[in-house]
Amino acid sequence: MSPSRRSLLVGTTLAGAVGVTLAAGMARAANRKILRLSYRTIEVDGKPARRYRVSQPSGEWGLTLQQGDMFDVRLENNLDVLSGLHWHGLNPPWRQDGVPYLSTPPIAPGKFADYSFPAQPTGTRWMHSHFGLQEQNLAAAPLIIRETDAIKSGVQEVVVMFEDFSWRQPEEIFVELRKPKPAMAMGGGMAMTGGSTTMARGGTMASGGVAPKPDLNDVTYDAYLANDRTLADPEMFTVEAGADVRLRLINGAASSNFVVEFGGIEVTLLTVDGNPVMPVKLTALPLAIAQRADVMLRMPDDKRAVPIVARGEGRTLQTGVILRPAGAAVTKIPTNGATAAAEVGLALEKALRASEPLASRSVDRSVPVDLTGNMGAYIWGITIHGVEALPVTVEKGERIELVMRNTTMMSHPMHLHGHSFQVVEIDGQRIAGAMRDTLLVPPLATVKVAFDADNPGMWAFHCHNLYHMEAGMFATMVYRGFS
Repeated sequence: MSPSRRSLLVGTTLAGAVGVTLAAGMARAANRKILRLSYRTIEVDGKPARRYRVSQPSGEWGLTLQQGDMFDVRLENNLDVLSGLHWHGLNPPWRQDGVPYLSTPPIAPGKFADYSFPAQPTGTRWMHSHFGLQEQNLAAAPLIIRETDAIKSGVQEVVVMFEDFSWRQPEEIFVELRKPKPAMAMGGGMAMTGGSTTMARGGTMASGGVAPKPDLNDVTYDAYLANDRTLADPEMFTVEAGADVRLRLINGAASSNFVVEFGGIEVTLLTVDGNPVMPVKLTALPLAIAQRADVMLRMPDDKRAVPIVARGEGRTLQTGVILRPAGAAVTKIPTNGATAAAEVGLALEKALRASEPLASRSVDRSVPVDLTGNMGAYIWGITIHGVEALPVTVEKGERIELVMRNTTMMSHPMHLHGHSFQVVEIDGQRIAGAMRDTLLVPPLATVKVAFDADNPGMWAFHCHNLYHMEAGMFATMVYRGFS
């Protein structure tokens, strides 16, 4: 073949390849969603508050995709500070997980980052900043991957995200938490670190036969929000009397567990953390920090409005939204309930069963994880195999079991990035529990979760109480030999 002929064929082939690449790139760009980190002003108790927002150019809060979609997103930082977003509950390639300095650099002001991976698993997920304490200032939003079955059902869906709000800046809150507390002033429950026992806020010292009491909260909030609003001006969703409504509930709070009630109506629990469970009937739903739940609610035939109210664990402060048939009267709901919400524990968790559990196989590696803390100094930690700051190390293809033992008198909602796990044991009781990405570990409890190591990388593993994480309850899980 002559050089000119060969050159023509090579040139034609390269031109075709470039054309295909450009076409694919243009197609991706055409389907790409834009999310913007920006400032906005909300009203809380009649006063303006400048906080963060995550929205699309249309103003839509957060993002909704469908099962089978690609997660093609450009995230623009319109703030004047470094920031970014973590896609909580999705299992992306590790470099697209959105944890600054671990999986990716933070996004500078005026810059953007592109993400592209399959939008999976399906279900109710969410997104939030993993940079500093920005999550407390509402740098978070819903992220829904609608299931094909949910789409085909035609059932109306209502998304509600609960958050906690303070007029103080989170840095001020954190500084206050870390101020030394005299033992008598703390009055506290018990926290253990390195085998020693120290005082903690909220209970009684475990001596002289006095049982320690759990510490439910260490931040006093000014308000709770549901979709950015308080019960002084709640969001109202128009629904049909007698119709089913699928509620996608998200606890996006920085430091608050909730108990959600449904106006006395019995609902059916469909999913937790976006993952389907065998249906459970309930009238009150415990929802720990960062957890999500989908419930099916049937509206009454009598055309009355139904309040969906979330009350803070151990507190009377509450927030919520209203489901309202056209023309229905709405009764004002106070921002404080008549009684404090119950402690969020694992009673419901013990009853949950995954409808799509892990395949049966033996565990290849069991990893002891101790959750430690010293409330006096407000220092929290995670020890792996008895060593502080040691990563969980795994091999691709292994079945891993994490044995999480809480040695403190506060609960810890533990989140593993990039993976879904199954709850397999609670305080010695073996169960075929729910698939989750965030599990509450109550004071002095031991829980075991299992997952398949199928997503190589370096992943965050931490308590989702923002101030516990900032004070040291953060570790990593690392695959050997990943690149």
